[in-house]
Amino acid sequence: MAVTEPAPVVPPPAHEGILRRQALRESAARTYARSLPIVPVRARGMTIEGADGRRYLDCLSGAGTLALGHNHPVVLEAVKKVIDSGAPLHVLDLATPVKDAFVTELFATLPRELADDARIQFCGPAGTDAVEAAFTLVRAATGRSGLLAFTGAYHGMTTGALAASGGAPDTTVTRLPFPHDYRCPFGVGGERGADIAARWTEYLLDDPKSGVPAPAAMIVEPVQGEGGVNPAPDGWLRRMREITRDRSVALIADEVQTGVGRTGTFWAVEHSGVVPDVMVLSKAIGGSLPLAVIVYRSGLDLWEPGAHAGTFRGNQLAMAAGAATLAYVRENGLAERAGTLGARMLARLQALSAEHPSIGHVRGRGLMLGIELVDPQAPPACGAPESAVPPPDPALAAAVRQECLRRGLIVELGGRHSAVVRLLPPLTLTDEQATAVVDRLADALRAAEHSTYRRTTAGPAR
Repeated sequence: MAVTEPAPVVPPPAHEGILRRQALRESAARTYARSLPIVPVRARGMTIEGADGRRYLDCLSGAGTLALGHNHPVVLEAVKKVIDSGAPLHVLDLATPVKDAFVTELFATLPRELADDARIQFCGPAGTDAVEAAFTLVRAATGRSGLLAFTGAYHGMTTGALAASGGAPDTTVTRLPFPHDYRCPFGVGGERGADIAARWTEYLLDDPKSGVPAPAAMIVEPVQGEGGVNPAPDGWLRRMREITRDRSVALIADEVQTGVGRTGTFWAVEHSGVVPDVMVLSKAIGGSLPLAVIVYRSGLDLWEPGAHAGTFRGNQLAMAAGAATLAYVRENGLAERAGTLGARMLARLQALSAEHPSIGHVRGRGLMLGIELVDPQAPPACGAPESAVPPPDPALAAAVRQECLRRGLIVELGGRHSAVVRLLPPLTLTDEQATAVVDRLADALRAAEHSTYRRTTAGPAR
């Protein structure tokens, strides 16, 4: 009788081992890795290639960090030039030619009224550290400790930034209503909702018995990103500028995710014509490398040496990459391009909502877009008016994200209930890629709706 040879043991693909070891060794707090089980090995522009050979269109862009996409030639050349020059890569806050060039380019892009009277502080490498620096600055300048922040905000994960985001209790932070056309906190939306929100802010600040600590500053995102892609109405933002100016309260604009052309203007505050007292900048300003700064009016520059510091605030490679990115965006009109292409994508996504009742709302500005998914069959909340919008559907949003990944499209979720599918493509997005993104998203939505319907009507799994 012939002896049967045992089948050879085929080892699993290398990328599976990498993912398994990641799950075993990395923290339970990891986030993107849970929903994006890929192992990137190469990337260029908008395309990422995984270790398994699959290619993806990246609409996450490092959470908005990659203004020019992955490995743009001007960024690579800028980094290579610094390395080849023999210049020091770590210099704390010392002056260098690389830093001088970065600051000059950055100031050339700022709103002129601010740039003509600005100071800059280099912070630790993350945006949350720049938020903390802004808080330290305004408190030192005003002698007051209170802060005004908004519902739905996200400013980072360090203590002060987290408190301003509503993620930690802090008696110095007063939470104010942020206007929202779709889920208006006052149930009216539009200009009326924004007007009520502004009036409520004025009332709280002017009522001596409101219990609001004397505010040093108000911090606001011109478009709330992690909060669900909620653009601040231009008129309302101008009201916030008036309210803060009239009461000697500094206005801090958090442009960490909205800056460098993302929303259709170089800085998102330019849509409203507002000039803040402080701008918090990170993500795209480093050209894909870690960099964070605050830029502010010179009159606030009253803190002591060492009031805010950080070991890695002198990242020369990031400054070189950032200067190259800022210049490329400015010289090639990529902000205007983002506005035009983003409006086209927004219109296509809004057209989809006519075919899909599960699309509750499509919103955004430039290439910062969001699609809120809802459950149109769910009953309204107890006591809700007949006009109440359907509840968010985070399960469907998670299914859409998974179906997008299967189709080679990377997206992420946001909003209070993680029911907003977010698109943050690079500003170098082509017309063809924009079409492919919407087509794949539409196909993924159809598949997710079908699978969700089958799952909810077939009864429990056996």
